[in-house]
Amino acid sequence: MHNVQRMTAIIEREDDGFVSLCPELDIASQGSTIEEARANLIEALTLFFETASPSEIARRAKATA
Repeated sequence: MHNVQRMTAIIEREDDGFVSLCPELDIASQGSTIEEARANLIEALTLFFETASPSEIARRAKATA
């Protein structure tokens, strides 16, 4: 079973594409469309949670709190 968490996604147009940011963890991604930028951000967050140590997750979460 997956642990579901809600995060903020800020998506802004930049040049010919879109940049997506999760401010809670300071993780960003990009895409050609809003949908692609969102999907790429979700992928980046998933990889972060799969590979980061618990202390790194806590450090990033506290840095933006």
